[in-house]
Amino acid sequence: MGLSASSPSVAVQSTNVSVHPQIASPPSECPMHQEKMEGCPMNTKSPDQGAENQNNVPAHQERAYEYLECLMKSSTSQMKDDVDPRNMMPPPNQMPSPNQPFPLSTIREESSIPRAHSEQKWVYPSEQMFWNAMLRKGWRWKDDDINPKDMNNIIKIHNQNNEQAWKEILKWEALHAAECPCGPSLIRFGGKAKEYSPRARIRSWMGYELPFDRHDWIIDRCGKEVRYVIDYYDGGEVDKNYQFTILDVRPAFDSLSAVWDRMKVAWWRWTS
Repeated sequence: MGLSASSPSVAVQSTNVSVHPQIASPPSECPMHQEKMEGCPMNTKSPDQGAENQNNVPAHQERAYEYLECLMKSSTSQMKDDVDPRNMMPPPNQMPSPNQPFPLSTIREESSIPRAHSEQKWVYPSEQMFWNAMLRKGWRWKDDDINPKDMNNIIKIHNQNNEQAWKEILKWEALHAAECPCGPSLIRFGGKAKEYSPRARIRSWMGYELPFDRHDWIIDRCGKEVRYVIDYYDGGEVDKNYQFTILDVRPAFDSLSAVWDRMKVAWWRWTS
């Protein structure tokens, strides 16, 4: 989803929930954690005042880039380990990629999807974050004719897909309104593009196309974790509301309650 707490693929990736990129704290070898560290500014003798005056370098600028380099190393070292388990994504990367052909927006849009155990809502990735995520997955912009407007459309489609998926989940959750009057919230999600659901495989045996993507969303139903499976099918041309995906959303067969819900809904659809 591209939700991010950063967002999915064209379905949820997203999405860390803060609108601001996460700032990694410096590692133990950095100056603020160690009284003595070779090469760090606060552990090296400053030139005498006379020398500073001769070079006309303001004191607050002296060796500033050495501090910057230390922080840069800190961010890089923590990036590998600092993966958000809610969406299996690293911290938001809002920096342009090397040789990026045009600038991209870093603005992130708040979703309508409540974030579990928080008063906040999930936040969608920016154009720059989505671009960087595609590069991490092996896509290369030089192989495609792409422009800034395309990325803007991709983000709008991505966000619309997630909003529609949440609306479908709320329809199912209406069956449990008495059990959870406050409504559900989203705990985490993950993409499983190549792990076709049994339902998708059965449909393919009947001659239908396979979904181009799949996500599993785990929601909090007033203290109870419930998994939903979402298959994404190509619906043709993108309409004016940035919708082209046909979503097949249903609770996973993880419990008798989910089985009963799907039996009821199947009966209602059949009899209506």
